Parts: sequence; C-alpha cells; structure tokens
Amino acid sequence: MTSNLALYKAIADQITTSPQQRITFAEYMDMVLYHPEYGYYASNAVKIGLQGGDFFTSVNLGSDFGELLAEQFVQMWEILGKPVPFYLVEMGAGQGLLALHILQYTQQKYADLFAGLQYLIVEKSPGLRQEQQQRLQDLPVHWCNLEDITPNSITGCFFANELVDAFPVHQFIVEDRELREIYVTLGEDGKLEEVTGEPSTPQLAAYFNLVGIDLACGGYGDGYRSEINLAALDWLSIVADRLQQGYVLTIDYGYPASRYYNPRRSLGTLQCYYQHRHHDNPYVNLGQQDITAHVDFTALERWGESCSLEKVGLTQQGLFLMALGLGNRIAALSHQEIPISELLKRREALHQLIDPTGLGNFGVLIQSKGLEKKHSWQILKGLAMPE
Repeated sequence: MTSNLALYKAIADQITTSPQQRITFAEYMDMVLYHPEYGYYASNAVKIGLQGGDFFTSVNLGSDFGELLAEQFVQMWEILGKPVPFYLVEMGAGQGLLALHILQYTQQKYADLFAGLQYLIVEKSPGLRQEQQQRLQDLPVHWCNLEDITPNSITGCFFANELVDAFPVHQFIVEDRELREIYVTLGEDGKLEEVTGEPSTPQLAAYFNLVGIDLACGGYGDGYRSEINLAALDWLSIVADRLQQGYVLTIDYGYPASRYYNPRRSLGTLQCYYQHRHHDNPYVNLGQQDITAHVDFTALERWGESCSLEKVGLTQQGLFLMALGLGNRIAALSHQEIPISELLKRREALHQLIDPTGLGNFGVLIQSKGLEKKHSWQILKGLAMPE
C-alpha cells in the first residue's frame, strides 16, 4: 500500500467517524502534513533544495543568511548583558543548514558568545531531525519539543524561518455576509470534497476582532474565501510562556491583516508545492506535497501583546539583511580573486536574498519580552536603515 493510499484511508476514517462526517480543513491539513506515518513532514517525502526539491529557502543559497542572522544574535546577546547561558531556540530547522551556518560563524568570530551558547532545535519531522543530527553531530546542539521547555526559563532568542506558513489553517468563506467554515468530507464516489457549515469554534470570529477586520462591512462579497491560522496563536503563546527575557524572531512570507484580507484577494493565499511547481489543489499528491498559507503578521503582533511580547519592529527581509551587512558583502565581491563563474553564482545568490519580488519581500517580525527599560529603546541592527 502506497503512503498516498494509506493516508487517504486514514483521512477517510477520520471523516466517517467524525460528527456530521466532516473535518475542518485545519484537521485535514494537519493530517496530510504531519500524520505520524504518512504525512509530508513525518515521512521522507519532504524535499528541500535548489535541485529536485519541492521548494527552497534562503538557507539553500549559501551561508550568508545564517551568518548575518548570527550578527543580529550577537547584538541581542550584548543588549541582554552577555548572559551565560544564552539560548538560541530554532523552531523548524529544515535540513539543519541554518544551524550549521550560525554555529560555525559564531565559533569562528565570536568565541566568547559561542562558549556560553546553548542551541536548541525544535523539530516535529522525524526525517528532518535525523538529517539535522547527522549534519550537526560535531556541534553543541540539543533537540527537544517546545512543550518540554520549562516555562519562563529561556534567556535569548526563539526564532523561526519559514515555519508559521506550514501550520494547519482553517479555511472560511463568506455567504450572505456571514462567516462560514469550509469542511472536508467524502463525496458519493469517495473523493474528498468541500462543504460549508457553521464555524467549528468561536475563535474564528474572535480572530477578526483581534486583527480589526469586519467581514460584514459589505466589501466582502459572496464566495470570498481565505484562511485563519489559529495554530500560530497557540504556538506564540507557548513561545512567550517559555521566554523569560529576550526576543522572538519570525521570518516568513505574509502581510499585515489589511492586505491579507483585502477584499480583492478573494481566493486566499493557500498554495501547494510539488517539485518546484506551485498550484492551489490541496487534495492531490496526498502526503507528497507541501501546503502553505501566508502569515498574518498583524495577528502575531497583537496576540503577542496579550502574551507580554512587545513589538520591536516589522520589516522586509531585504532591508533586514542589508542593515546587517549584506550590501558590504555584495560590494566586496569585486575585490575577491575567484573564478568569474563562481563570482556570478555568488552574486546571484546574494541578490536573491534581497529580491523584492521574492525572498527579499518576506516579513521579519521581532518581538521582545522582559527587557529592562534602559535596553528597550535600543534599535536592533537588522531594523536600522542601511547606509
């Protein structure tokens, strides 16, 4: 039995044993991505990289992204008074490349920080965790579950690069100016189908109060559909609870709520990625493709405030990396004696990191907790305007 068929049977069983023989799209998305045996991230189906992958991230373009992040972490460590230990908690570490680049760079350039550094990785995928452990076996890294971290115990920075977009989302549709949820059920032929119904939880309506969107204002016509990421709020609550003093850094593609729920964006942001191609059908390639939705940064900001997280700044990845020194790295290329083919390849990689039509347009949100007043005003390097 292929994992595709096995996953379908697991989903079908979940539907037929559920009240009204339907499940929320969030439950469906959680199964196709994270089912312990057949889900995309739980199996060996996930493929990341420039060659043959379903998608690639900033980390796959070289070590510069991680090294520039390390420069930001150094400043955070200094602002916090150079605590020992200083924790870096990476959530969703992919192939372990970002950890490798951060740790190697810190070890070479900032030995005093490295000596007191505790690097934790929170990874849900067994396959990716195994790859990370092989890649990082000679470095001081520990793996854990987010829930296992003691409350109020971390001084340092929790950070996630392209994690929140893969959290299961609820899908909704507007019908007669009312919020209706999209559910997944089985048709007469056994195929997965969508049906609409009353929202499964009052949290969905409360979400729009949180982000300041009124679906009944008249601008949202019948058929308008989009997503709500309640899992992101649960995740941020846990992170804030575990953080005693320091920062939360979230990098992902997304928008503020006013753009995310613009009436003209009437089909939402849900995308599927399969072998470097993207489409909008989440009901094919079960367990073999990634499914993502853009991040609502307004929700993270406002929910963070209720969890004692103060917004430090929200910027674009391109500006963030330039402020951390990426422009200097690009300028330095002209002085390096390397083959022209390698020079062009490296220049292209650096430009991709700041491309305003791609990775450079990603959002970078930094939040803080427990900072002393004398430090709360300090501008982080990555949020300063580059020269």
